[in-house]
Amino acid sequence: MPSKSEKFKTFPTLVNTKTFMLYNLQATCEYRGMWNTKIFKSAQPITLELGCGRGEYTIGLAAANPFQNYIGIDLKSNRMWTGAQQAINLNLNNVQFLRTRVEYIERVFSESEINEIWITFPDPQPQKPRARKRLTHPRFLQLYKKVLKPGGIIHLKTDSRLLYDYTLEVVKSEGHTVCCHTPDLYAQPIYQQPELTTIQTYYETLFKTKGAAITYIQFKLA
Repeated sequence: MPSKSEKFKTFPTLVNTKTFMLYNLQATCEYRGMWNTKIFKSAQPITLELGCGRGEYTIGLAAANPFQNYIGIDLKSNRMWTGAQQAINLNLNNVQFLRTRVEYIERVFSESEINEIWITFPDPQPQKPRARKRLTHPRFLQLYKKVLKPGGIIHLKTDSRLLYDYTLEVVKSEGHTVCCHTPDLYAQPIYQQPELTTIQTYYETLFKTKGAAITYIQFKLA
């Protein structure tokens, strides 16, 4: 297994990885609006996994849904290297991994280019002064709205009851629509969505082992 530094160095050389770092405030990603035509070369719905880490959800969803395209996004390329290499080994041509900041997504994707967003076990930023960094803060929801198709679904899966409660409050107070939610996914499964329990991230498995309840919210932006 390559070292962390080796993964960082070789990440850009993998066929299913891209990088967009905003050094020029006027810059936009060269693939903006053209992910399906230039990268996937297939006109299929695109789903993002934000803060994807090793990309367990990106890989799991892509394997289960070959007629959809998936992009895992994270800042730490050494983590994404694992998912990118796994996708190559599995011959998953509907997967890409993108090193960038979530704050940059409107420069990476065009209006209505994305169908769904998954946010899986993000840092809950429990300190109140850091609430703006939570990936379900209103400022992030406004960014998602710029790239999501109308009616596009956002999924949040987390072990943090604080982030779960906070997100429900934000979604409702901002006038968005909660489709379904549960404070304990494995005690109250949502049966029509098997991928909610059959796909598990590294952190999900870790938290479950420690007895933590896994929460889930599905919502749409107004």
